[in-house]
Amino acid sequence: MTTILALESSCDETSVAVLRLDDSLDGVGMAPAEVLANVVSSQVDIHARFGGVVPEVASRAHLEMLEAVIGEALETADIDPSGIDAVAATCGPGLIGALLVGVSAAKALALAWGVPYIGVNHMEGHLFATFLEKPDIELPMVVLLVSGGHTMLVHVIEPGCYAILGSTVDDAAGEAFDKVARYLDLGYPGGPAIDRLAANGNREAVKFPRGMIDEGLDFSFSGMKTAVINFVRRHPQVNDEDLSASFQEAVVDVLVEKTMRAVSQTGARSAALGGGVAANSRLRERFAEAASAAGIDYLVPSRAYCTDNAAMIAAAGQWRLKAYGPTGLDGGANPGLRLVS
Repeated sequence: MTTILALESSCDETSVAVLRLDDSLDGVGMAPAEVLANVVSSQVDIHARFGGVVPEVASRAHLEMLEAVIGEALETADIDPSGIDAVAATCGPGLIGALLVGVSAAKALALAWGVPYIGVNHMEGHLFATFLEKPDIELPMVVLLVSGGHTMLVHVIEPGCYAILGSTVDDAAGEAFDKVARYLDLGYPGGPAIDRLAANGNREAVKFPRGMIDEGLDFSFSGMKTAVINFVRRHPQVNDEDLSASFQEAVVDVLVEKTMRAVSQTGARSAALGGGVAANSRLRERFAEAASAAGIDYLVPSRAYCTDNAAMIAAAGQWRLKAYGPTGLDGGANPGLRLVS
Protein backbone atom coordinates (compact mmCIF):
# COMPACT_ATOMS: atom_id res chain seq x y z
CA MET A 1 0.00 0.00 0.00
CA THR A 2 1.13 3.57 -0.75
CA THR A 3 -0.09 6.49 1.33
CA ILE A 4 0.11 9.86 -0.41
CA LEU A 5 -0.46 13.35 0.92
CA ALA A 6 -1.43 15.77 -1.85
CA LEU A 7 -1.87 19.54 -2.09
CA GLU A 8 -4.10 21.45 -4.52
CA SER A 9 -3.74 25.23 -4.75
CA SER A 10 -4.12 26.09 -8.43
CA CYS A 11 -6.81 28.72 -8.00
CA ASP A 12 -9.11 29.56 -5.08
CA GLU A 13 -9.42 26.27 -3.19
CA THR A 14 -6.82 25.24 -0.61
CA SER A 15 -7.08 21.47 -0.42
CA VAL A 16 -5.07 18.69 1.20
CA ALA A 17 -5.89 15.00 0.92
CA VAL A 18 -4.47 11.74 2.21
CA LEU A 19 -5.06 8.64 0.08
CA ARG A 20 -4.08 5.04 0.67
CA LEU A 21 -3.74 3.16 -2.61
CA ASP A 22 -3.22 -0.48 -3.45
CA ASP A 23 -0.04 -0.64 -5.53
CA SER A 24 0.32 -4.40 -5.44
CA LEU A 25 -1.40 -4.78 -8.81
CA ASP A 26 0.65 -5.59 -11.88
CA GLY A 27 1.23 -2.87 -14.48
CA VAL A 28 0.65 0.83 -14.09
CA GLY A 29 -3.15 1.07 -14.17
CA MET A 30 -5.29 2.93 -11.67
CA ALA A 31 -5.38 1.20 -8.28
CA PRO A 32 -8.36 1.15 -5.91
CA ALA A 33 -8.02 3.95 -3.39
CA GLU A 34 -9.19 4.70 0.13
CA VAL A 35 -9.69 8.41 0.76
CA LEU A 36 -8.55 8.93 4.35
CA ALA A 37 -9.02 12.71 4.19
CA ASN A 38 -9.97 15.30 1.58
CA VAL A 39 -10.08 18.73 3.20
CA VAL A 40 -11.08 21.74 1.08
CA SER A 41 -10.94 25.34 2.30
CA SER A 42 -12.83 27.55 -0.16
CA GLN A 43 -12.04 31.19 -0.83
CA VAL A 44 -15.44 31.98 -2.36
CA ASP A 45 -16.42 34.40 0.41
CA ILE A 46 -13.06 36.19 0.14
CA HIS A 47 -13.39 36.80 -3.61
CA ALA A 48 -17.15 37.45 -3.68
CA ARG A 49 -16.66 41.14 -2.90
CA PHE A 50 -14.52 41.47 -6.05
CA GLY A 51 -16.90 39.53 -8.30
CA GLY A 52 -14.17 37.05 -9.25
CA VAL A 53 -10.84 35.54 -8.25
CA VAL A 54 -8.06 38.06 -7.54
CA PRO A 55 -4.72 36.22 -8.04
CA GLU A 56 -2.76 38.11 -5.37
CA VAL A 57 -5.55 37.65 -2.82
CA ALA A 58 -5.77 33.94 -3.67
CA SER A 59 -2.03 33.43 -3.13
CA ARG A 60 -2.11 35.14 0.26
CA ALA A 61 -5.12 33.11 1.34
CA HIS A 62 -3.33 29.87 0.42
CA LEU A 63 -0.34 30.95 2.52
CA GLU A 64 -2.58 31.71 5.46
CA MET A 65 -4.64 28.51 5.28
CA LEU A 66 -2.26 25.80 4.11
CA GLU A 67 -0.65 24.85 7.42
CA ALA A 68 -4.03 24.49 9.13
CA VAL A 69 -5.47 22.47 6.24
CA ILE A 70 -2.46 20.10 6.26
CA GLY A 71 -2.91 19.62 9.99
CA GLU A 72 -6.63 18.95 9.61
CA ALA A 73 -6.02 16.41 6.83
CA LEU A 74 -3.45 14.49 8.90
CA GLU A 75 -5.76 14.54 11.92
CA THR A 76 -8.76 13.39 9.89
CA ALA A 77 -6.70 10.59 8.34
CA ASP A 78 -5.41 9.66 11.81
CA ILE A 79 -1.86 9.48 10.51
CA ASP A 80 1.43 11.20 11.26
CA PRO A 81 4.18 12.15 8.80
CA SER A 82 6.00 8.84 9.36
CA GLY A 83 3.08 7.12 7.62
CA ILE A 84 3.30 9.21 4.44
CA ASP A 85 5.10 7.54 1.51
CA ALA A 86 5.02 10.43 -0.99
CA VAL A 87 3.85 14.03 -1.37
CA ALA A 88 2.14 15.34 -4.51
CA ALA A 89 1.08 18.83 -5.56
CA THR A 90 -0.57 20.54 -8.50
CA CYS A 91 2.21 22.15 -10.55
CA GLY A 92 -0.02 23.62 -13.30
CA PRO A 93 -2.01 24.94 -14.99
CA GLY A 94 -3.36 27.69 -12.75
CA LEU A 95 -2.46 30.98 -11.12
CA ILE A 96 1.32 31.12 -10.80
CA GLY A 97 1.38 32.59 -7.29
CA ALA A 98 -1.18 30.11 -6.03
CA LEU A 99 0.63 27.18 -7.65
CA LEU A 100 3.94 28.18 -6.09
CA VAL A 101 2.46 28.08 -2.61
CA GLY A 102 1.42 24.44 -2.99
CA VAL A 103 4.49 23.30 -4.92
CA SER A 104 6.91 24.92 -2.47
CA ALA A 105 5.10 23.45 0.53
CA ALA A 106 4.96 19.97 -1.03
CA LYS A 107 8.65 19.94 -1.87
CA ALA A 108 9.52 21.15 1.64
CA LEU A 109 7.43 18.38 3.20
CA ALA A 110 8.91 15.74 0.90
CA LEU A 111 12.42 16.88 1.79
CA ALA A 112 11.69 17.03 5.53
CA TRP A 113 9.97 13.64 5.58
CA GLY A 114 12.46 11.96 3.23
CA VAL A 115 9.85 10.84 0.69
CA PRO A 116 9.37 11.38 -3.07
CA TYR A 117 7.71 14.49 -4.50
CA ILE A 118 5.38 14.30 -7.52
CA GLY A 119 4.25 17.29 -9.57
CA VAL A 120 0.77 16.73 -11.04
CA ASN A 121 -1.04 18.36 -13.95
CA HIS A 122 -4.30 19.80 -12.61
CA MET A 123 -6.24 18.62 -15.67
CA GLU A 124 -4.89 15.09 -15.33
CA GLY A 125 -6.09 15.27 -11.74
CA HIS A 126 -9.64 15.88 -12.99
CA LEU A 127 -9.29 12.84 -15.26
CA PHE A 128 -8.18 10.71 -12.34
CA ALA A 129 -11.16 11.86 -10.29
CA THR A 130 -13.09 9.52 -12.60
CA PHE A 131 -10.85 6.55 -11.73
CA LEU A 132 -11.00 7.52 -8.07
CA GLU A 133 -14.77 7.10 -8.00
CA LYS A 134 -15.05 4.34 -10.60
CA PRO A 135 -11.70 2.56 -11.05
CA ASP A 136 -13.31 -0.12 -13.23
CA ILE A 137 -14.86 2.28 -15.75
CA GLU A 138 -14.51 0.94 -19.27
CA LEU A 139 -11.76 2.36 -21.47
CA PRO A 140 -11.25 4.07 -23.81
CA MET A 141 -13.47 6.91 -22.62
CA VAL A 142 -14.29 10.52 -23.45
CA VAL A 143 -14.11 13.00 -20.58
CA LEU A 144 -15.76 16.40 -20.74
CA LEU A 145 -13.62 18.70 -18.57
CA VAL A 146 -15.59 21.86 -18.01
CA SER A 147 -14.77 24.66 -15.58
CA GLY A 148 -14.22 28.39 -15.28
CA GLY A 149 -10.89 28.18 -17.04
CA HIS A 150 -11.21 25.14 -19.30
CA THR A 151 -13.69 23.43 -21.59
CA MET A 152 -12.26 20.45 -23.43
CA LEU A 153 -13.02 16.95 -24.61
CA VAL A 154 -10.30 14.43 -23.80
CA HIS A 155 -10.02 10.94 -25.26
CA VAL A 156 -8.56 8.76 -22.53
CA ILE A 157 -7.17 5.65 -24.21
CA GLU A 158 -5.60 4.51 -20.94
CA PRO A 159 -4.13 6.29 -17.90
CA GLY A 160 -1.39 8.59 -19.18
CA CYS A 161 -2.41 8.30 -22.84
CA TYR A 162 -4.66 11.18 -23.89
CA ALA A 163 -5.78 13.05 -26.97
CA ILE A 164 -7.52 16.43 -26.82
CA LEU A 165 -10.42 16.18 -29.24
CA GLY A 166 -11.75 19.70 -28.83
CA SER A 167 -11.48 22.79 -26.66
CA THR A 168 -12.94 26.27 -26.38
CA VAL A 169 -11.88 28.88 -28.91
CA ASP A 170 -12.87 31.74 -26.58
CA ASP A 171 -14.66 31.71 -23.20
CA ALA A 172 -14.81 28.53 -21.15
CA ALA A 173 -18.33 27.45 -20.17
CA GLY A 174 -17.83 28.37 -16.52
CA GLU A 175 -16.45 31.75 -17.55
CA ALA A 176 -19.57 32.38 -19.64
CA PHE A 177 -21.80 31.47 -16.68
CA ASP A 178 -19.88 33.90 -14.46
CA LYS A 179 -20.01 36.74 -17.00
CA VAL A 180 -23.74 36.34 -17.57
CA ALA A 181 -24.36 36.22 -13.82
CA ARG A 182 -22.25 39.34 -13.33
CA TYR A 183 -24.22 41.19 -16.01
CA LEU A 184 -27.49 40.16 -14.34
CA ASP A 185 -26.09 41.09 -10.91
CA LEU A 186 -26.67 37.58 -9.55
CA GLY A 187 -23.52 37.47 -7.42
CA TYR A 188 -20.39 35.31 -7.41
CA PRO A 189 -19.86 32.50 -8.21
CA GLY A 190 -22.16 32.82 -11.18
CA GLY A 191 -22.64 29.19 -12.14
CA PRO A 192 -24.44 28.08 -8.96
CA ALA A 193 -26.55 31.26 -8.98
CA ILE A 194 -27.77 30.58 -12.53
CA ASP A 195 -28.37 26.91 -11.68
CA ARG A 196 -30.56 27.85 -8.71
CA LEU A 197 -32.64 30.37 -10.67
CA ALA A 198 -32.97 28.03 -13.66
CA ALA A 199 -34.72 25.45 -11.50
CA ASN A 200 -37.78 27.72 -11.45
CA GLY A 201 -37.52 29.03 -15.01
CA ASN A 202 -38.80 28.08 -18.45
CA ARG A 203 -36.02 26.59 -20.59
CA GLU A 204 -37.97 27.39 -23.75
CA ALA A 205 -38.63 31.05 -22.91
CA VAL A 206 -35.76 32.36 -25.03
CA LYS A 207 -34.22 30.59 -28.03
CA PHE A 208 -30.56 31.43 -27.55
CA PRO A 209 -28.02 30.33 -30.19
CA ARG A 210 -26.05 27.14 -29.66
CA GLY A 211 -22.50 28.23 -30.44
CA MET A 212 -20.68 26.03 -32.99
CA ILE A 213 -22.98 23.11 -32.19
CA ASP A 214 -22.72 21.71 -35.74
CA GLU A 215 -19.02 22.50 -36.17
CA GLY A 216 -16.64 19.78 -35.06
CA LEU A 217 -15.68 19.26 -31.43
CA ASP A 218 -14.45 22.72 -30.46
CA PHE A 219 -16.56 25.05 -28.32
CA SER A 220 -17.48 28.73 -28.38
CA PHE A 221 -19.47 30.42 -25.61
CA SER A 222 -18.60 34.09 -26.09
CA GLY A 223 -21.37 34.64 -28.64
CA MET A 224 -23.90 32.91 -26.41
CA LYS A 225 -22.97 35.26 -23.57
CA THR A 226 -23.34 38.25 -25.89
CA ALA A 227 -26.75 36.98 -27.04
CA VAL A 228 -27.98 37.09 -23.44
CA ILE A 229 -26.76 40.66 -22.98
CA ASN A 230 -28.36 41.81 -26.24
CA PHE A 231 -31.65 40.10 -25.39
CA VAL A 232 -31.84 41.75 -21.97
CA ARG A 233 -31.19 45.16 -23.50
CA ARG A 234 -34.08 44.63 -25.92
CA HIS A 235 -36.37 42.94 -23.37
CA PRO A 236 -35.57 44.37 -19.93
CA GLN A 237 -38.81 42.94 -18.53
CA VAL A 238 -37.64 39.30 -18.87
CA ASN A 239 -37.36 37.57 -15.52
CA ASP A 240 -34.06 36.13 -14.30
CA GLU A 241 -35.48 32.63 -13.84
CA ASP A 242 -36.52 32.22 -17.49
CA LEU A 243 -33.36 33.89 -18.73
CA SER A 244 -31.14 31.63 -16.59
CA ALA A 245 -32.99 28.48 -17.60
CA SER A 246 -32.84 29.34 -21.30
CA PHE A 247 -29.15 30.25 -21.24
CA GLN A 248 -28.24 27.20 -19.18
CA GLU A 249 -30.14 24.94 -21.58
CA ALA A 250 -28.26 26.40 -24.54
CA VAL A 251 -24.89 25.77 -22.92
CA VAL A 252 -25.82 22.26 -21.81
CA ASP A 253 -27.14 21.39 -25.28
CA VAL A 254 -23.73 22.17 -26.77
CA LEU A 255 -21.74 20.37 -24.09
CA VAL A 256 -23.79 17.16 -24.24
CA GLU A 257 -24.16 17.11 -28.03
CA LYS A 258 -20.43 17.45 -28.61
CA THR A 259 -19.55 14.89 -25.94
CA MET A 260 -21.80 12.27 -27.50
CA ARG A 261 -20.44 13.16 -30.94
CA ALA A 262 -16.92 12.56 -29.63
CA VAL A 263 -17.99 9.21 -28.19
CA SER A 264 -19.42 8.19 -31.56
CA GLN A 265 -16.41 9.35 -33.54
CA THR A 266 -13.83 7.66 -31.31
CA GLY A 267 -15.76 4.50 -30.50
CA ALA A 268 -15.22 5.18 -26.80
CA ARG A 269 -16.82 2.73 -24.40
CA SER A 270 -17.55 5.25 -21.67
CA ALA A 271 -17.94 8.93 -20.89
CA ALA A 272 -17.38 11.04 -17.79
CA LEU A 273 -17.76 14.58 -16.53
CA GLY A 274 -15.09 16.56 -14.70
CA GLY A 275 -14.46 20.08 -13.44
CA GLY A 276 -16.46 22.65 -11.52
CA VAL A 277 -19.27 23.03 -14.06
CA ALA A 278 -19.89 19.27 -13.70
CA ALA A 279 -21.76 20.25 -10.52
CA ASN A 280 -24.46 21.93 -12.65
CA SER A 281 -27.71 20.04 -12.05
CA ARG A 282 -29.04 20.29 -15.61
CA LEU A 283 -25.73 19.18 -17.15
CA ARG A 284 -25.61 16.19 -14.81
CA GLU A 285 -29.16 15.21 -15.72
CA ARG A 286 -28.74 15.60 -19.48
CA PHE A 287 -25.31 13.91 -19.52
CA ALA A 288 -26.63 10.83 -17.71
CA GLU A 289 -29.64 10.63 -20.03
CA ALA A 290 -27.50 10.90 -23.15
CA ALA A 291 -24.94 8.33 -22.00
CA SER A 292 -27.67 5.89 -21.02
CA ALA A 293 -29.38 6.34 -24.38
CA ALA A 294 -26.05 5.66 -26.12
CA GLY A 295 -25.66 2.45 -24.14
CA ILE A 296 -22.23 3.31 -22.74
CA ASP A 297 -20.70 3.18 -19.30
CA TYR A 298 -20.52 6.62 -17.68
CA LEU A 299 -19.75 8.58 -14.54
CA VAL A 300 -21.40 11.72 -13.23
CA PRO A 301 -19.05 12.54 -10.35
CA SER A 302 -20.15 13.40 -6.85
CA ARG A 303 -20.11 17.14 -6.33
CA ALA A 304 -17.20 16.80 -3.90
CA TYR A 305 -15.02 15.66 -6.81
CA CYS A 306 -16.26 18.31 -9.26
CA THR A 307 -14.61 21.17 -7.41
CA ASP A 308 -10.82 21.46 -7.22
CA ASN A 309 -9.68 18.97 -4.60
CA ALA A 310 -6.49 17.25 -3.54
CA ALA A 311 -7.86 13.70 -3.62
CA MET A 312 -7.78 13.74 -7.42
CA ILE A 313 -4.21 15.09 -7.30
CA ALA A 314 -3.18 12.24 -5.00
CA ALA A 315 -4.74 9.67 -7.34
CA ALA A 316 -2.93 11.07 -10.38
CA GLY A 317 0.25 11.44 -8.33
CA GLN A 318 0.24 7.80 -7.28
CA TRP A 319 -0.08 6.71 -10.89
CA ARG A 320 2.66 9.12 -12.00
CA LEU A 321 4.99 7.89 -9.25
CA LYS A 322 4.43 4.27 -10.19
CA ALA A 323 4.73 4.85 -13.93
CA TYR A 324 7.53 7.42 -14.11
CA GLY A 325 9.05 7.83 -10.68
CA PRO A 326 9.36 11.00 -8.57
CA THR A 327 9.64 14.57 -9.81
CA GLY A 328 12.94 16.31 -9.11
CA LEU A 329 12.93 18.90 -6.35
CA ASP A 330 14.06 21.42 -8.97
CA GLY A 331 10.72 21.02 -10.74
CA GLY A 332 8.76 24.26 -10.69
CA ALA A 333 5.24 25.48 -11.40
CA ASN A 334 3.89 26.18 -14.88
CA PRO A 335 0.70 28.26 -15.15
CA GLY A 336 0.29 27.28 -18.81
CA LEU A 337 0.99 23.56 -18.41
CA ARG A 338 -0.70 21.51 -21.11
CA LEU A 339 -2.26 18.08 -20.81
CA VAL A 340 -0.06 15.69 -22.80
CA SER A 341 0.41 11.95 -22.87
